[in-house]
Amino acid sequence: MNRFIKKQPHWALALAAIIAVSFYWFAWAADRYVSRATVVLESPQIAAPEFNFSSLLKGAGSHSDLLLLREHLLSTDMLNKVQARLPFREHYSQNGDPLSRLWNAETPIEELHKYYKKRVSVTLDEYAGVLNIEVQAFTPEFSHNLAQLLLNAGEDHMNAMGQRLAEEQVKFLEQQTERLGARLDEARGNLLAFQNAHGLISPIHTVESLNQVVGTLEGELARMQARYTAAQSYQSGRSAELVQIKSEINALQQQIGKEQNRLAKATGNALNQISAGYQALELKAQFAQQTYSSALAALENTRIEAARKLKQVSVLQSPLLPEYATQPNRLYNASVFAIITLFLAFIANMMMMIVRDHRD
Repeated sequence: MNRFIKKQPHWALALAAIIAVSFYWFAWAADRYVSRATVVLESPQIAAPEFNFSSLLKGAGSHSDLLLLREHLLSTDMLNKVQARLPFREHYSQNGDPLSRLWNAETPIEELHKYYKKRVSVTLDEYAGVLNIEVQAFTPEFSHNLAQLLLNAGEDHMNAMGQRLAEEQVKFLEQQTERLGARLDEARGNLLAFQNAHGLISPIHTVESLNQVVGTLEGELARMQARYTAAQSYQSGRSAELVQIKSEINALQQQIGKEQNRLAKATGNALNQISAGYQALELKAQFAQQTYSSALAALENTRIEAARKLKQVSVLQSPLLPEYATQPNRLYNASVFAIITLFLAFIANMMMMIVRDHRD
């Protein structure tokens, strides 16, 4: 044996390492109970109005939500929640073998978080769109309780995120609605004051009516002028009929002039100027009403979207209460170590043979 060790130290070392590691895995390594759960995030399907102003509340895809949930489950915030509700440090420091347990129950949070990520695994199955949670502990009850805590805390966190965003958007839209409502009231007040000041309900309709009157008078004037021209061909200019027609023509021309002056005279009370001011105020009032209506619709839509943002963690497989330990995988771990060790020993043996050949 001594001669073999001196002649082949690498093989002896490899054999000793395999025996020691196999002893650890099969005789010394503590059992770890694994609780598994599979979850998916769902939102309640609520029919929203066709109008959609609250684009900021458009949720991300299910994979993005699952990734956010995964990061939270593996975060230090989640670890702090676990410590507040379960004896995490005591369980992992007082149980297990020296290589698998938490060596120091008072270890800093940074080191404790590294150990936490060794005992809690959260993986995303992108094809199925589900999240697989796996918790390892030294007792079946603790692994089950920890897995259930992760599910409940994860659902609360996702709901809080969505609800906080929705509340901020609702608050913003409520402020905008109040501001737009005040603007609408101001625009309507200005329009009413303008109507009262000029004694007109709708200057635009008044202008249209005057245009119709002028058009009618001009038509009548053209008819009378044609009649006067025709009568001149066979009557004297001093005849009673021509004098009468001439008087009617003069009256029509004067009336047309008065009506046109009402539409566009040089003073500040011209109907065309009044109409232009009225149109500007009416457009402002209409625009204020449209924006206010849009804000109200957006507010209602956002309130409905707030309910859609609530994320329900639907459990496809509830946390398992283990009946026997499935970790560590003793045969697999020992076999892998033995194969790697033998491979390294073989390489070392080849290198030694090459060195000897060169010496010779």
